[in-house]
Amino acid sequence: MGINVHTFQYILESGFELRWNTTPIPRNDANANGPPRLGARSLDAAGALGLYLHWISSTMRETSLQEVFALIPSTVNRYIQFAGEILNATLKDIPEAAVAWPDVPNQFEEYSRMVQNRHPLLVGAFATVDGLKVPVQVPADDPELENATYNGWLHSHFVTSVLVFAPDGKNFRIHYIPSAIFLTIYEPGTILSAQLGAPGSWNDSLVARHIYEKLRDSTPDPYYIVADTAFPRGADQVTNKIKAPLKDGDRIPQDPHLQQNALAFNRQVLSFRQTAEWGMRQLQGGFGRLRIPLDIHDQQRRKLLLENIRSVYMRIWREEDGNNLWDNLGDMLIADIRRFDRVRRYHVLPQA
Repeated sequence: MGINVHTFQYILESGFELRWNTTPIPRNDANANGPPRLGARSLDAAGALGLYLHWISSTMRETSLQEVFALIPSTVNRYIQFAGEILNATLKDIPEAAVAWPDVPNQFEEYSRMVQNRHPLLVGAFATVDGLKVPVQVPADDPELENATYNGWLHSHFVTSVLVFAPDGKNFRIHYIPSAIFLTIYEPGTILSAQLGAPGSWNDSLVARHIYEKLRDSTPDPYYIVADTAFPRGADQVTNKIKAPLKDGDRIPQDPHLQQNALAFNRQVLSFRQTAEWGMRQLQGGFGRLRIPLDIHDQQRRKLLLENIRSVYMRIWREEDGNNLWDNLGDMLIADIRRFDRVRRYHVLPQA
């Protein structure tokens, strides 16, 4: 199910069981303020947590969950929603599930040493960053929503998230005999920052605005994060806070010695950046629900899904769109964001 027995029990005892036993399940035909009727529930707290983890960690249909847990369709759907809500509340109270940027220089230095143990040239690197695109279902009768979620590069509809991974995961080496080739594999570590659920048409620089702010305001010199070549480096204030491998057209020193050093640094940047790729792969591999297009209209369930898994911008845009879009982006839904669509006036849409 993506987690081990110890973690399952820890979540259960850290507040999930208490919340399940003391909170009434929302129903249209019952008093929302009444006492919970535990004797009338088809699952206890452990069963409800197991149901949600089965759902989030697999691609199975709800009909299969009905057979596994001996539930009727309406009960499965209601229990998944309710269990997701109390799991989200429980994870916010668990210190190990916190998503937090390093707040003292010692933490930056500790992460940097971890990186330098494998990549000695990356002095100051403390994390990697990458974007995660989650497929969504979009109805053809809503052109505005279809445009907001459409990613022209991948030719499909997504919501986009950006995550920053610390280097405190495990790593091991694979030795190919007799060629004597070593391949270092990393298991990604703590998620230091995450922006979730932005429209798929948005550039990563828009989604990652809060990361730029943390790099500018909360990251001392000489520490920086590593990204891929497609990830925008941000404004001048964070130019030295994000490093990426060389790409076609980049200049390298003509001096042979400096050129050798630059290429050696580039190889280590490229190697370390792969940890973000493996982090995304681990999320998608461990939580199969991310591979199934989500219902774009079920905003609450989509939000709970991404937040529960997680607990594992350009200035011209601000000036043109207004401070409200940027300052309140984390609290806005796609329906709100669509009002700020700068290219909407160029679309030919049917009259209501």
